[in-house]
Amino acid sequence: MFGFKKKPVSLDLKAIASGKMVPITQVPDEVFAQKMMGDGFAIEPTQGTITAPADGEIKTLVDTKHAVMMTTSDGLELLLHLGLDTVELDGKPFDALIKIGDKVKAGTPLVTMDLEAIRAAGKKATVITVVTNMDKVANIEVNSTENVTAMDTVAKITLS
Repeated sequence: MFGFKKKPVSLDLKAIASGKMVPITQVPDEVFAQKMMGDGFAIEPTQGTITAPADGEIKTLVDTKHAVMMTTSDGLELLLHLGLDTVELDGKPFDALIKIGDKVKAGTPLVTMDLEAIRAAGKKATVITVVTNMDKVANIEVNSTENVTAMDTVAKITLS
């Protein structure tokens, strides 16, 4: 009746590891670089503890522990992909600290990854955070900060 406009809901995403930020378009993997899975950001980690980028629920933990799917209370679906081609390592350099169905807060440790073992196997340790249901997103703004610490706010998502 009065045409009140609903205030857009926004959500901050935190860095899932300490390290150097990399634009998703510069990840040396076409699926991520071309945003086929969705939009987000990547980090070249300097330490192996991977933490939740937001509050939510763990929906999937793949057997090889190199990928975690979680959903925020706002319905945003997040894929945390740990390393490139690390599925071939059969889970060995990863230790899951969570299970499917766990409710987590931003900063909750999810997985530890042995960066040295991943690099020794000839793989990249790049960790990627992707919003997979972009139809719910009006805008994603990623900070251009070069070096981040786990839990730094690195992206603001405005939901549609």
